[in-house]
Amino acid sequence: MSVDKLKDAVKQILNEVDIVIGYTEGFDKVHATPLFINTQDKVDQLIWDQRCVHNLASYLPSLKRKKVGVIVKGCDSRTIVQYIQEGLINRENVKIIGLPCSGVISLKKLLKAVDFANIDDITFEDNGNVNVKTEKETKTLSLMDIAPDKCKTCQYPTPLIYDILIGDPIKSDKPKESVYEDIIEFDKKSLEEKLAYWQKVFDRCIRCYACRNACPMCVCQDSCIAESREPHWISQRATLTEKFMFHLIHTVHLAGRCVECGECERACPMGIPVNTLKRKINLEMKELFDYVPGVNPDDKPPMYTFNVDELKIKEHKIG
Repeated sequence: MSVDKLKDAVKQILNEVDIVIGYTEGFDKVHATPLFINTQDKVDQLIWDQRCVHNLASYLPSLKRKKVGVIVKGCDSRTIVQYIQEGLINRENVKIIGLPCSGVISLKKLLKAVDFANIDDITFEDNGNVNVKTEKETKTLSLMDIAPDKCKTCQYPTPLIYDILIGDPIKSDKPKESVYEDIIEFDKKSLEEKLAYWQKVFDRCIRCYACRNACPMCVCQDSCIAESREPHWISQRATLTEKFMFHLIHTVHLAGRCVECGECERACPMGIPVNTLKRKINLEMKELFDYVPGVNPDDKPPMYTFNVDELKIKEHKIG
């Protein structure tokens, strides 16, 4: 897809909105960064390639009172669908430019693949190869080898909702069974093994809240239970018990809402697989309520409704 087509689309809607959110070059060759466009001269700063990892839809609730254009990948579009379901944005105020996506890079995997050498340049080929020039050598890598795990099981490479689609739609070639394959395998472990795993993992947590801050569905950060003193559920002590408490609350608050964009895991400086917990809950939602977050704007999230009798849940009678 030519980036010129994207620029033309942004120019087309710029007169209809207050701002358009896209991507531009970051502080070095491997980083992209969000770009806020409110004048025609900024359009030329736009880029679109496998470095464009951020979920730009995250900005929409804070700009609810403005007319906003936003560029989204398939996984990002699920966030917009979820926002519509929860009434967090006004659909008529949002112009969505959709970009079919064949995968993005994971900076953590990329740096590991080049043995953490300084990267001078990076280019992307249409065949899925990534050429990385470091201070020592030039290496050719496969995009799927350095892509985040979400790309390897992605079911929605083409945005589910858009006003303008740039490029040809891409149909997923990933089997649906692969999405939660790792979760199902992990569930085969004993309770003791699971506990030992998460104790080891969460012991690395530094309570920086990067996972929460990056999450597009954590829309109540100003009154987050992790920092609230009224009520005071969690202390600021960095004990394993407090870390567990925070992560489990974060996970439960996303029940039936997590769109699996992976931003929480990407933002974590300690390499904690925090998205695994959310995906486990999503698997339960799928099995119990036949519900997948962020797919159909007309759906109601299961936790937003109440039925006296759930079809797949047997109530326990007391007494």
